Amino acid sequence: MPILVWSLTILLLAGGLVGAFLPLLPGTTLILAGVVLHKLLDPASLSWTSVGWIAFLWLLSLVLEVTGVMIGTRLGGGSKWAMVGAGGGALAGALVSVPALLLGTVLGAVFAERLARERNLRELLLAGMGAGLGFCFSYLGRLACACAMIGIFLFAALRA
Repeated sequence: MPILVWSLTILLLAGGLVGAFLPLLPGTTLILAGVVLHKLLDPASLSWTSVGWIAFLWLLSLVLEVTGVMIGTRLGGGSKWAMVGAGGGALAGALVSVPALLLGTVLGAVFAERLARERNLRELLLAGMGAGLGFCFSYLGRLACACAMIGIFLFAALRA
């Protein structure tokens, strides 16, 4: 039984780590699912405090994903339309690759801002760059949360 529990856990953690890199997989959610499954199937191997910290990091990763592009777009001087365009561009780019996701975010913000408001090229590019930087920070934050979640799990589970 322990081999099966660890196999399922490792499979979910590895899938979650891959999902932290790829835009269409719910990376940190898979990691949290693996941790909770491990706790439920082998209760003595992990404390609820560790699960709580991992759940906190999962929630933080979700907040970073949702707010990163919005904050970056706003700091770049973009309007709510640029945020909507960045989201639409990100969805379109997510179907292709991570670089296309970044490019879609930037171009979506620029095009939506151009359609919604008459702005000069410099202002449009600033809004797009803000969206791109916000995406990069949220992406790095998601990766950091995923790695920290796995680190906490391994430290707690292997120490027990």
